[in-house]
Amino acid sequence: MPMAVILGVPLYSNAVGIIPVASALIEKGASLGTVLAFTMSVVGLSLLEVIILRRVLKMRLIAIFVATLALAIVFTGYLFNLVL
Repeated sequence: MPMAVILGVPLYSNAVGIIPVASALIEKGASLGTVLAFTMSVVGLSLLEVIILRRVLKMRLIAIFVATLALAIVFTGYLFNLVL
């Protein structure tokens, strides 16, 4: 799960653009929680977003934002894998 989040961060896409990738991952046998974590990290934790946030936030606040969001995404992925 953490690897899916780490792999998704350098990518950049909108929510509609990542749907075909998520569909292909599910068809290849990836678990729903892992695909969900990857999808959320691509959309919510993109490198471009961090670069834009650097203009308005200090690095400490950006680090807290990224860490909190990454932990929430990993937790959500594990929760979906546990439930489903």
